[in-house]
Amino acid sequence: MRAGRGGYAARKGVAVIANDLFINEQIRDKEVRVIGSNGDQLGVMPTEQAMKLAEEAELDLVNISPKANPPVVKVMDYGKYKFEQGKKAKEAKKHQKTVEIKEMRLSATIDVHDMEIKAKNVHKFLVAGDKVKVSIRFRGRQLAHTDKGRAVMEKFIEMLADVAAVEKNAKMEGRSMFMVLTPKADKK
Repeated sequence: MRAGRGGYAARKGVAVIANDLFINEQIRDKEVRVIGSNGDQLGVMPTEQAMKLAEEAELDLVNISPKANPPVVKVMDYGKYKFEQGKKAKEAKKHQKTVEIKEMRLSATIDVHDMEIKAKNVHKFLVAGDKVKVSIRFRGRQLAHTDKGRAVMEKFIEMLADVAAVEKNAKMEGRSMFMVLTPKADKK
């Protein structure tokens, strides 16, 4: 009986309930359906008898389905189970890719060379797998000429046609125009 009696969690005063799993003496039901350590059904029996089975095997009794009627318990090494769960979670986290959203600001009156430099930077972001939010802020009288800003956006998309796909088309929000570009999916 590792975790329930004098184990690490009990010595440190840490609650042993995790993910609604009750173990050993925390199981308060009179009768439980027991699954053995190798996965076979042992049937419905009083909790005291199930506890004795777990003690004889030097394992823990874990309530894996408390809402069932009667509740289902399993004889297992709870410390080993928690270790394996943590290991799986770390492995899953290691293999997931976080996608960042970078932002590039343009101007409605941007020069061609300046746009080429910004397109080159956005190209790097897209190749790295990040999404890019492209925005144009209209100031003063420029707000009356949003069509020029839309033309700048379309030209910018043409420059990045080989690596970019448009996730959200250019759209006005207040004094700004936004669009979101994502990396193109590789064709195999």
